[in-house]
Amino acid sequence: MAKVLAALPLVIRGVHADYSNVSWTFSLGLFKQFLGEWVFGHWLITRWNDPVATVFWARLPMLSLTLFLGMVLFACGSRLGDPRGGLLCLCAYATMPTMLAFGPLVLTDIAITLFTVLTLWTFASMWQSPSHGTVLRFGVAFSGALLSKFSAGLLFFCFAAFVLSLRWRPAPEQPADKAELRAWRRIRWWSLTKGTLFAALIVYAVYFVLSWNEPTDSLGFLGHNTGALLLRRMLMPPWIYLRGLALFALTGKPPAFILGHAYPHGVWFYFPVLFLLESSLAFLLLLLLALMVGLAAKVRLVQLAVVPKGLELQWRAVWVFLLVFSGACVLSRFQISIRHFSVPLALLVLLLAPLPRMLESLRRSGWPAARAVVWLTVALALASVVTAVRAYPYYLPFLNSLSAGRPGYALVSDSNLDWNQALPEVEDFVQQHGLKRVLVDEYGFSDPTVYVPEAQFWDCQEPAPEDGGQWAVVSANMIEDAHNCLWLLRFPHEALAGGSMYAFQLPTVVPPAGTLRGPPLPEEYHKFAGMPFPEDGRLLWLNCIRDPQQLQPTMDRIQAMMQAEMEKRNKKSMSTK
Repeated sequence: MAKVLAALPLVIRGVHADYSNVSWTFSLGLFKQFLGEWVFGHWLITRWNDPVATVFWARLPMLSLTLFLGMVLFACGSRLGDPRGGLLCLCAYATMPTMLAFGPLVLTDIAITLFTVLTLWTFASMWQSPSHGTVLRFGVAFSGALLSKFSAGLLFFCFAAFVLSLRWRPAPEQPADKAELRAWRRIRWWSLTKGTLFAALIVYAVYFVLSWNEPTDSLGFLGHNTGALLLRRMLMPPWIYLRGLALFALTGKPPAFILGHAYPHGVWFYFPVLFLLESSLAFLLLLLLALMVGLAAKVRLVQLAVVPKGLELQWRAVWVFLLVFSGACVLSRFQISIRHFSVPLALLVLLLAPLPRMLESLRRSGWPAARAVVWLTVALALASVVTAVRAYPYYLPFLNSLSAGRPGYALVSDSNLDWNQALPEVEDFVQQHGLKRVLVDEYGFSDPTVYVPEAQFWDCQEPAPEDGGQWAVVSANMIEDAHNCLWLLRFPHEALAGGSMYAFQLPTVVPPAGTLRGPPLPEEYHKFAGMPFPEDGRLLWLNCIRDPQQLQPTMDRIQAMMQAEMEKRNKKSMSTK
C-alpha cells in the first residue's frame, strides 16, 4: 500500500513509463521480475522523468504517513497519560534518528508501524466495548496493516497473547461470574471475527482492483473456458497475497553484521544492540527514568493507576504488542536494518506517556525528589531535540556515544550506515577538488553516475595499477563487511555524509596484494551480499541498467551458474555417500 500511495502523485502529475521497454516486457515470471525491477525503476526515475522531481513527489505521501504517525502517537499518549505525556511522546518520536532517516523514504516500515498502532488501539477499544463502530474501526485499521507489510501477520499472535493475558490478569471490567464471563468473552471473540473478516474483505477489494490487468496465467491449471477465466480472475487477489506471503516466509537468511562481526544469519542480540547504539541517549534515559518513577510509585504505595481509568486495556495492549513484535525481531534470522524494528520503537515511545502524570501524583504525595525528576524529564526532552539538531542531516548513520568513538563501519552495516544517500555529497567533494574522474565503490545496485557524473565503478579489493594517485570514494559498508577494504585506512582519507562514505587518496603506486599496506588476496575477499559470482555481482545489474538488452543474456548466465553450482553440490554429495 505504501508503494501505491507513493505512486499516486506521480500518476496525477503524468509521470512517463515506457511499458514497451525491454525492462518491462522481460519481467514475466517471478525470478525475472527481481532482475527487471531494478532496471525498470532506474529508467523510470532517471531516464524517462526528472529524477529530483520524481523522487520528491514519491516521497511526499511517505512524509504524510510519518507526520500522521506522530499525530497518532501524540493522541494515544495524551489519552494514556495527559497532554504533557502526549507532548513527551511526540518529542521522543520527532527526534528519533531512525524515524527521521527512514520516514520520508518510500518504504513499508512506517506504514506498518502506523497501522499497527491504530490496530492496537482499535482492538483494545473493541475488546472493551464491542459495537458496530468499534468493529468497523478495527477492521479498517487491521486491513491497513495487512496491506502494508506481510509481517502484519504477527498481529494475530498479538491478539492471542492479549486474550491469554486477560486469563492471567483479568481486566477490571471482566465479570466475576463464570457464566457471565463466558458470554462476555463470546461477544468479543465474535467481534474480533467480524472485524477480521471485514479487514479481509477490504484487502481482497484492494488486491482485486490492483490485479485487474494482471494476467491470470499462473492459475492456468484451473482451465481456459469462460467459467474458468472468471474463476481465475476472482481468485487472483488471494493467490497473489498468499504467493507473496509464501515468498516472505521462504526468504533466505542473509548474513548479519554487528559489533564488527559477521554472522551467517541473524543473532538474538542484533536488534537490542542496534536499539542501544542508534537511539539518542536522552530517549534511553527517559525510558529508564519512566521505569524508576514507576517503581518509586509502588515503593511509596501511592494510590495511583498508571493510566487513567477506562484505558487499562489499551495500556495492556501496548505492552503485549511490544513484547510480541520485539520477540519476533529477536528470534528472526532475517536481520538487516534498524528500520525493521520500527514497530517496537513506536510502542516504546508510548511507554513514556504516563511519566508526567505519575510525577505529578508523586509530587502531591510529598515525594521530595519529584520536582527534581520533573526538571530532569524536561532536560532530557530538550536534550533529544539538541541531539536531533546536531545530527542533521546525517540521521541514517547516526550512532550515539555508546559506540565509544568507534567508526560506524566497525559496528554496523547496510542501511544502518549507508544507502547511497551520500552520493550528492560525493559530487560536492568532486567539484571542490576539481576532479575529472573518481573511483566509486558504492553499496547497492544502481548507477552512481546519475548523481556523480565523474564516477567510475570500482571494487576496493581489486585496484588496478593505473588507479594509483586517484581519489576513491568507498561506502562505509564496503570497508569491513560487504568488502574487505581495511587496507585503505592506512592512506589519507576523510568521512563524507557523517561517515556514510569515505574519500581516500590512493598512493601513487598501489601496494601489491597481500602486503602490509596492500589490498587483500582473493581468498580474503568479501563477496557483496554473499553473491556466488566469480566477479563483482553488482556489475551484472549495472550492465543491465545501462543496457536493458543485457537482461536476457544476464539471466541466462545466472541460470547457467546456478545449474553448475547445483551439479557441483550433487557430485560432492554423491562422493560423500
